[in-house]
Formats: sequence, C-alpha cells, structure tokens
Amino acid sequence: MKLKRILTFILAAVAFAGVSAQNNVAEEVAWTIGDQPIYKSEIEETYQQMLYDRMTIKGDPYCYVPERLAIDKLFLNQADIDTVEVQASMIAQQVDSWINYLITNLGTKEKVEEYFRKSIPELREWRTEMVTNQSRIEQVKHSMVKNVKATPSDVRRYFDGLPADSIPFIPLQVEVQIITINPTIPRQEIEDVKGRLRDYTERVLNGESEFSTLASLYSEDPGSSVRGGEIGFMGRGHLEPEYAAVAFNLNDPKKVSKIVETQYGFHIIQLIEKRGDRINTRHILLRPKVSPEDLELATNRLDTVVRDMKAGKFTFEEATRFISQDKDTRFSRGQMTNDETGSTKFEMSQLPPEIAKVVADMQPGDVSEAFTMMDPKRNREIVAVVKLTNRIEAHKANLSDDFPTIRNMYEASVQEKILKDWLKNKIKTTYVKIEDGWSDCQFENEGWIR
Repeated sequence: MKLKRILTFILAAVAFAGVSAQNNVAEEVAWTIGDQPIYKSEIEETYQQMLYDRMTIKGDPYCYVPERLAIDKLFLNQADIDTVEVQASMIAQQVDSWINYLITNLGTKEKVEEYFRKSIPELREWRTEMVTNQSRIEQVKHSMVKNVKATPSDVRRYFDGLPADSIPFIPLQVEVQIITINPTIPRQEIEDVKGRLRDYTERVLNGESEFSTLASLYSEDPGSSVRGGEIGFMGRGHLEPEYAAVAFNLNDPKKVSKIVETQYGFHIIQLIEKRGDRINTRHILLRPKVSPEDLELATNRLDTVVRDMKAGKFTFEEATRFISQDKDTRFSRGQMTNDETGSTKFEMSQLPPEIAKVVADMQPGDVSEAFTMMDPKRNREIVAVVKLTNRIEAHKANLSDDFPTIRNMYEASVQEKILKDWLKNKIKTTYVKIEDGWSDCQFENEGWIR
C-alpha cells in the first residue's frame, strides 16, 4: 500500500503544474501550521525540485517533504517575529545564477519551462520566494547559535566522551607555501582592451546600446554579466579600492565612468542607485590576455629563482617577500590559508587542481619547478612555485593534530541541540493539524500528532 502511495506521489510531482494551471480544482490542504496551510501541490512541487537538485530524501517522501515544509514555516514565523529581512539584490543574483544553470544543463529556456511546467517569469517568482525564505530561516538559526564558543576544556571533554566509532577519519592533509608572479602583459594588449571599453562607452552615451546589454554580451565577470553587469548594493569595504573610489563619485545614472584598473582587470562602471553608504552599480570587466611567450618568460624567471634557492643564495621565505606577487601570502612567508576552514591545512581536494597535482608526490621541504595555473580568485593565468612544508598522512582524529576539526564538531553538536530544543518547544506550542491520509508516518520530530 505504501509503495503504491509513493509511486502515486512521484507521478503527481511530475504532473502537478499542469493540473494546477487549470485552476479548476480547489487546492488540497495536507497540513496546517498555525494559520499557515501546506498544500498538496506545494509538497509535490518541493519534491520535484529536491529530485532535480539530488537532495537527500529520508524515507517516504509523502512524510519527509511536508515535515520539512512544516519546520520551515515554524522558522519563518520566528523570522516574522524578529523582523528578519534579506537583501533583494543578493536574492536576485542567486535566482539568476540558478536559472542560467538550468538553461545550461537542459539546453534552452523552452526545455526549462517544459520540465518545470512554468514560464521563466513564473519560475523566477517561485524561486525568489524559496531563496528568500531559506535566507531568512538561516538568519534565524544563526541568531540562535551565534554565541556558541568552545573552550579547550569543552573540546577535550567532548573528545574524551566520543565512542571509538564516532571519531572521524582525517584524509591526507598538506601545508603549502607559494610564490607567484604575474606574466607581463604587452602594452598593445592593454591598449586593445581599453579601446574596446572606450567603444562601449561611446555606444552607451550615443544611445546606440544599453550598458546592461553590452555587459551581458561582453563582460568577463561571470557573476554579474548574467544580470547585465549589476553587482548589487555594496559598501566601500566590499569593493576593490580603485573601483569604490570611482563608483562613489558617480552621480548620473546615464553616464559611464572612466576606465578603472583593479587586480581583476579593467572596468567601466555605471551608477544604478545610492542608498546612504551603499551603492548599486553595473560594470563591464575585460581582462588583458597573457601570451604564450610571456608565460614562458615568467616560467623561466621562476625556475632561475628555484635554482638559486637550491644553491643556498636565499631561502624560499626570503624569495616570497621580494619576488612573490600574491597579495594574500606575500607577507606571511608564502603560507597558503584554507578559505573553507581558516587553517593552513588542506585536503588535496581543497587545493587548486594544479597545485594538488604538483604536491601529490612531494615530501616536506621539497620545492617544485615553476608551473602555470589559473588564479582561482582573479581568473587569470599566473606562474607559481610551491614548497611543501608539512604532509599529514590520513589518520583517525586526535587532539594534538586535529583540534580545530574536533572543536568544530563540538560546536556543531551544541548548535544542533539548541535548534532541536527550540523546534521541540515550538511544535508543542503551535497549532498543528495533519489531514487524513497524511499522518501515517514515522516523523523525524515528535509532537506533530496530538
């Protein structure tokens, strides 16, 4: 009987929009949370999206999906109480990226609309509501657990109390120092890029083209080009200094800035709106290209540096200070920092692929030959050498080597308990009604059925 119900549910998830679009049948309410209904079509729609996103569904979707929606409504109710708001431009950015991802994977807008049984505007509206709600929920959760901080004694007691089969296995980790140089870009290449930007400026000022259209067609900033170059409201501290200095001096949305150079390339900027100390702009970014000859020259230069190191003329750390052009590591002895964890340790999968390939067979103290890689933050070709400073073989976690990992585990466990306790109390004090046919379930949380 349950298998038949699940199959019926899956088939309904595929066909729900076609039925709902006719608007001939009244919406069926499955759950009610407070004064908020959860409709059958909402459950089916969410399930379809979870299937597409390959999200984990625990057990019977007929039970799992509505419970997830019910929990979301409890947190959203708290968001209303706390007056939690989100930045509309950031939500729009995420929605645009998602729709572009769908189009890329399914091939065309028409295929996306066919799959979801919605027009692109309808899909955008639905996704905007979903992303907005999830953002508000995450803010509520963060406010509940933000003060959780572990002391060393907390972490030790937690680790000592872990069952042996709960102690995590830590994969191979490495610590790496790096020196990078940016290959020289020919003056003519820079002038060509500036010439293209001047041409775009003239086309906008002459009324031949919209700035947003040119940004969509030609900007080399993938994050903003899909939105016509718009980057959303930003404060000075979130913008490159050179960009901010020009952008905050713009006053006329019909004008275009002078050409601005930052570490990412060359920009022209158009003002959209100012709000106090924040500004919304759109831009077109072009990056001068590095020639194979210049890459070879930079590689030869770094190979010479490596030979001099090995000859004892100077150390890797000394070379880092005077040669490296990596702003993030130059004044920290070249030590790379893991953006995901904040530590200096990397699993191999967390390193840029070119670096992971080079250090795979190195031993601590080894210095590589020069190699070409893509700068992951600035999306341009650079030349690098690396030194492997530490190699920690795969092992079961211990306090001396893996304190940050165990601390994170402890804090996550405390945060999870805080959220579970809040949810348990919220379920107990909220009106909940589950309609016939939707309650034959083993729910993850107790208290739904009274």
